[in-house]
Amino acid sequence: MLLSHGGEPLPATESVARWTVEQVLSLAPDDASRKAGNKLATAGHWSGTGFDGSGAVWGLCKGSGSKPYQTVVDTTGPAYTCSCPSRKFPCKHALGLLLLRASGDGSVPQGEPADWAAQWLTARRGRAEAKQAKQEAAASGEATPGPADNAAARKRAERRAERVTGGALELEQRLTDLLRGGLATADRAGYALWEETAARMVDAQAPGLAGRVRELGSLPGSGPGWPVRLLEECGLLHLLDTAWLGRERLPDPLAATVRTRVGLPTSAEGPPVRDHWLVLAQYDTPDGRLTTRRIWLYGRGSGRTALLLSFGAMGRAPELALPVGVTIDAELTLYPGGGLRADLGRQFAPPAAPPGAPVPDSPPPGGSTAAALAAYGEALRGDPWLDAWPVTLRDVIPVPSEGGWQLADAESASALPLSSAALSRPGLWKLVALSGGGPVTVFGELGHRGFDPFAAWETGGTGGGGGSGSGSASASAEVTDGTVRLI
Repeated sequence: MLLSHGGEPLPATESVARWTVEQVLSLAPDDASRKAGNKLATAGHWSGTGFDGSGAVWGLCKGSGSKPYQTVVDTTGPAYTCSCPSRKFPCKHALGLLLLRASGDGSVPQGEPADWAAQWLTARRGRAEAKQAKQEAAASGEATPGPADNAAARKRAERRAERVTGGALELEQRLTDLLRGGLATADRAGYALWEETAARMVDAQAPGLAGRVRELGSLPGSGPGWPVRLLEECGLLHLLDTAWLGRERLPDPLAATVRTRVGLPTSAEGPPVRDHWLVLAQYDTPDGRLTTRRIWLYGRGSGRTALLLSFGAMGRAPELALPVGVTIDAELTLYPGGGLRADLGRQFAPPAAPPGAPVPDSPPPGGSTAAALAAYGEALRGDPWLDAWPVTLRDVIPVPSEGGWQLADAESASALPLSSAALSRPGLWKLVALSGGGPVTVFGELGHRGFDPFAAWETGGTGGGGGSGSGSASASAEVTDGTVRLI
């Protein structure tokens, strides 16, 4: 029996679609892996390759040792295994194998998996089936914890809340001392004082407060106007402190947001939402000793935007990866509060374009820059500590401005500046090439530092830069089924 990622059997006649080169590259954990995978995407490096209709791809890659590396990819997850010592997911061998398969030159023929590949696939899909059965049992109440477990969990939560409250009170005193001494002299104390305060918040089991304290420590002496920026961030931190201390008086959604912001663990809850979810963007950011991967999804039927978060320990990329531009038929369970975070649950088909689903390359409905600013402002009402909010801009044109670039409405005089992070990435030139001076649709995050574009589509076309659009855009930008990936 062939199993999907969620443990559901796939029809034996169903064949999982081959990914494009750009979709494969969007899975790479970093630029170094992307380049190394490209070098291995030739038939000369491989032997014993193959794929089957269930989404499995396998092959043996020549390495520095006497034995070739055994590489297997299950594209229905996706999931990867390789006998190489790399700690990255996917490793360069998995990327090279998928790129070879994407070329469609016959180097990866269809067939039955080799024994070593079949063994891993059977075990992986068996675990997926067991996990699905466990989730269904929990949903039906068969695995409900007993009263003793609930009481113990409640006591642990109360003890942690007491420690967080102690940390918040101590932090309030330190902020008071800072303001009394004058913000303009804050750079004289050095970073050690901020790090010591952050360590105290870690001891109080409030990692969210610790992270914000470290951000404060980076502001003194950071350039002209730093005392103003420090005052703004101190105000937000004071607001978070007081919100935690008075959380019993807050509305439930805001109280849930405050618990998340101080760093208390939360779980997704509520009924799952099944939809055809378009993968809009995927990118990694270093967060102390962790690497955080953010994956943005858009629900075709529900109109919801959702965020998947996954984490990897220092030096390891997170395991969850979805190719940008594909659509997945799956269930998502949302987290409490006013945010968009969700957990990926049961998948009913591999990441592809399911039969009968809407066209995969059509972008989410967008609006003007003014509408985007209004949406960001509304989101701040529910979460004042929000750095950015996902928006889709419709009919905007990238134009140079003094010291940078901006996205200007094609039909009005308003515009949004691009963030400094966007200006430093090659995706800016992909966006300019796709536009060619004309309007485009762009998805990204809008925050107080500007707009950060992640994906773009030609306005008015169903094929985007990869279909019947201009040849210059197709030649200059990497395109995934009409979606130009900008990160």
